[in-house]
Amino acid sequence: MTNTTENASRALTMKDFFKEENGEIVPIDDSVLIDFKDGDIVEGDVVRIDKDEVLVDIGYKSEGLIPSNELSIRKGVDPQEIVNLGQHIEALVLQKEDADGRLILSAKRAAFEKAWQRIEEVHQDQRTVEGPVIEVVKGGVIIDIGLRGFLPASLVDIRRVRNLDSFMGQRLECKVIELNRSRNNVVLSRRAVLEEERKEERNRILTTLQEGDIVQGTVSNLVDFGAFVDLEGIDGLIHISELSWNHVDHPSEVVEVGEDVEVKVLEVDRDRERISLGLKQTRKDPWQEIVERVNTGEQIQGRVTKLVSFGAFVEVAEGVEGLIHISELAEHHVETPDEIVRSGDEVDARIIDVDAKRRRLSLSLRPKKEEREERTERPERTVEQQDDRGGDRPRREDRFRRDYEQPRGSRDRGDRGGDRDRGGRDRGDRVGDGLRTGAFDKLSDLDLGDNQ
Repeated sequence: MTNTTENASRALTMKDFFKEENGEIVPIDDSVLIDFKDGDIVEGDVVRIDKDEVLVDIGYKSEGLIPSNELSIRKGVDPQEIVNLGQHIEALVLQKEDADGRLILSAKRAAFEKAWQRIEEVHQDQRTVEGPVIEVVKGGVIIDIGLRGFLPASLVDIRRVRNLDSFMGQRLECKVIELNRSRNNVVLSRRAVLEEERKEERNRILTTLQEGDIVQGTVSNLVDFGAFVDLEGIDGLIHISELSWNHVDHPSEVVEVGEDVEVKVLEVDRDRERISLGLKQTRKDPWQEIVERVNTGEQIQGRVTKLVSFGAFVEVAEGVEGLIHISELAEHHVETPDEIVRSGDEVDARIIDVDAKRRRLSLSLRPKKEEREERTERPERTVEQQDDRGGDRPRREDRFRRDYEQPRGSRDRGDRGGDRDRGGRDRGDRVGDGLRTGAFDKLSDLDLGDNQ
């Protein structure tokens, strides 16, 4: 009676159902054999671990064989790292009997089927899944959630992540944002989880932040049109035009990702949850310094930075440029600015207008009006001027007056052949006005209509 009671209370083992015959394990009673088919999920214990396969006892006439590549969704793993002897596992029947009569199983397929059902429920209920990062691939990482879940790089964090390798092995909590059973595709988002956690903080910031506030933040991302700054709960944008008082071609010229900056709140759009920030407003305005320092009419030195069709821009201080209009480049007409200056030239220009409100500085290379008028004035000319050889050279009108208005006696003392002129004519036949005296005798012979 005692033995019967002990047998009834003793836990049953495989020896109660199987025996060894001729080196093979066979059932004591064929009725105890489990019934399954390809695609079914079965359970069993690990009885042997080899380098490239694992044997599992599922209560069948032979152990099931799981190839190493069917143990896990991870690639190139050692079976010793995945399972232990005696571990109870589930596996999907790939082939009840292959060409060698073996039962082929897959642990990862069984895990996939169970995981897919669980993930569908999580996605429907808007819950989260969690798993370790097992692989870095192009454009993101793979997370083990019972199957291979793809987490795009843009959704790994709120900020852009440049080194995805740093997440290897980390357990990440994500939301399922896309599910496609036909393609066995699962897309995850960790950013959605982080944004949900920061939602309350973001609402607090949007409520309390006011235009004109000076706040601290960290540059989180750079784009062509500006820089995003993390304000400990929400990102604000510094437009490229608000980064510096100087001209900026790309935000990387002024700030870098991870840099702590002090910014001014320019605008808060609570409906669209957008914050506009300014960096240059927290730094000294070089324009204001110029306005306070210079006056119209003064000379100022600068460097030509750019030529345009209507003139040349000159940098007179860091962040301050003035314009020399093409009409102010020279006193004469100028077709193109490069006739007078080149980019990079150092010039000494005159300030002709300072428009502080419009932040415009007008310059000129032309001299002042007084200087131009002084230039045009010529000293009174003397009767005798120096010729090219250094001697005295009478002016033309003086020579004329000397030849025709001086006394007759002095003209006769010339060294040109007495009373004959250059043409060989007798000087005595000329009068002071240059006409020959014989010409008047001929006038009396003309009928001018006076004699009736």
